[in-house]
Amino acid sequence: MLYDSVPEVLSELIRTAFIPKDGNKLIIADFSAIEARVIAWFAGEVWRNEVFAGHGRIYEASASQMFNIPIEEITKGNPLRQKGKIAELALGYGGSVGALKAMGAIEMGLTEDELPPLVDAWRQTNPNIVKFWWDVDRAVMEAVKYKHTTSSYGLTFSCRSGMFFITLPSGRSLAYVKPKVGTNKFGGECITYEGIGSTKKWERLDSYGPKFVENIVQATSRDILCYSMKTLRYCSIVMHIHDELVIEADPRMSLDVLCEQMGRTPPWAKGLKLRADGYVTPFYKKD
Repeated sequence: MLYDSVPEVLSELIRTAFIPKDGNKLIIADFSAIEARVIAWFAGEVWRNEVFAGHGRIYEASASQMFNIPIEEITKGNPLRQKGKIAELALGYGGSVGALKAMGAIEMGLTEDELPPLVDAWRQTNPNIVKFWWDVDRAVMEAVKYKHTTSSYGLTFSCRSGMFFITLPSGRSLAYVKPKVGTNKFGGECITYEGIGSTKKWERLDSYGPKFVENIVQATSRDILCYSMKTLRYCSIVMHIHDELVIEADPRMSLDVLCEQMGRTPPWAKGLKLRADGYVTPFYKKD
């Protein structure tokens, strides 16, 4: 009688079943805009790195850049902030109008006519990220097509033993099985490799620059989380979810000190601006 969907309510309550042992508290800490920070660092998008070194309000800053309006005028209720937010969430990995729709742009009140100019404005504001997509695309194609090993952006692209590797700044490598040059749905050249597709079966998949960049950024974000877990090894980390750590802690443990420690930049990522935020709770939940 009270809720539309009982299963949905019960699934939402699963989080609250995770509690600390008696006398302890849970500290939930996660990285602020980790993927946006990592892609800006890789690409050398200066204005974004300056935002992350300062106030960190990337949605407002993005809208300010895209629409040439002072950031002070873009408050939380301003519709331009909403446009900046949806652009940031949808367009970092080569997405276009379809990506905006998938992120709920229409439901947020944007019209069909507003979407193409939004894509253009974001790409014009972030030329180094767009260049990063296509530089990676060319490096991957050269490695697979001609078996050349090339390095750029702190990444190494190489082929050996029937595999294609992208070696990350951390030293870890992404591996793609049986790579070769194929044809995409538009009739152009693309890289294909074998893996698990949308049907959950082993099949040949295709990829291109922005999608490889997504793999690179998310894998690097994972390596940053692992580095943070090592720096916090004296803590009782009971769970981690994406970029979030759940720590069972003594009541005297300082949230601020823990977040400061988590936000330290790995030695292999010089210049990357990180920040971690968190909260204390008696049970696991979303902030």
